[in-house]
Amino acid sequence: MDGSGGTRYREIAADLRRRIESGELRPGDRVPSTREIVRLWGVAMATATKVLTELRREGLVRAVPGVGTVVGAGERPPRDAPPTTAGPHAGAAHPGERPPRDASPPGAAATEGRAPRDASPHAGGSPATVSGGRQGDAGRRNAPDGPLTSARIVATAVAIADVEGLAAISMRRVSAELGVATMSLYRHVADKDDLLLQMMEAVFARMRLPEDPPDDWRARVEIAARTLWAMYRRHPWLAPAMSVTRPQPVPSALPFTEWVLSALDGHGLDLPTMLTTHITIFNYVRGTAVNLELEAEAEELTGLNAEEWMDTQGPALKAMLAGGRLPTFERLSADEYDFDIDALFDFGLQRLLDGIATLLRQSGR
Repeated sequence: MDGSGGTRYREIAADLRRRIESGELRPGDRVPSTREIVRLWGVAMATATKVLTELRREGLVRAVPGVGTVVGAGERPPRDAPPTTAGPHAGAAHPGERPPRDASPPGAAATEGRAPRDASPHAGGSPATVSGGRQGDAGRRNAPDGPLTSARIVATAVAIADVEGLAAISMRRVSAELGVATMSLYRHVADKDDLLLQMMEAVFARMRLPEDPPDDWRARVEIAARTLWAMYRRHPWLAPAMSVTRPQPVPSALPFTEWVLSALDGHGLDLPTMLTTHITIFNYVRGTAVNLELEAEAEELTGLNAEEWMDTQGPALKAMLAGGRLPTFERLSADEYDFDIDALFDFGLQRLLDGIATLLRQSGR
């Protein structure tokens, strides 16, 4: 992708630094995410991560959970900062706390990237952010916000993944957000796989099902499915991170399993069938939710939302329908079907529950 990552990241960081120092990007304005840097400059993810790490190290930017990386509100860096070098101006615009500046490369149309995902409380306290102000020399890290704990590490990783996706998670990236040395994380998490497990555990620990469940099995299962869907909506990275064929040990997910199994119990199903039904429900919700992260990635990389992208496919679709070999599909296409993933989830869930109802009737209870 990028020819020389060692110098390229400095060029990109210098351009963003210049825009911050000049006031073109003001405190609170969003700066490009790692994925936007990858798309706009054609560099590798590791290079993009270095760019933001460098700017955080200098105290120029900070992470805001649910929004992304923004210009810090602290003291402006010295005017004798390294001069900018040739390169595109930074990133696609994102909605945030204030209207972001146009950060498109010269000649490129400004596009809206991934909308910020819903912010949510984080287990063990709020994720730490690197302070926006500079403290002493440009090379000095900002002081960490309290003692480093596994809860802070996990909450910070969840905040990153919620905004930029699971691909943005690395030990180096998380340590940069926290303003600590990368190796210090290993005193609290064994490795990236362990971090991912703890992220899952923290998110499921926040799932809340009603303390007094309804007596009707269908209402109870529907509540469980919709609660799980809402959680995937808040954390789109979670669905593709989980496995049904090789389930990860996530203790806080077991109450969800118990809720569904107890709803099905007493209706004539044997235990294996009850478990299979539960897995089917879980995998339906998860399988539909996998599309959330994929769509977010595609939108950020292309600058087009799903509807805009479909509009670009019109000529190709017409070519495929030429000749009249697909009359039914052609008739459907003429009606301009509006795809809505929430409506798709709802339709599929009701049909799945209808099928389970038939199964329970056949069981004789």
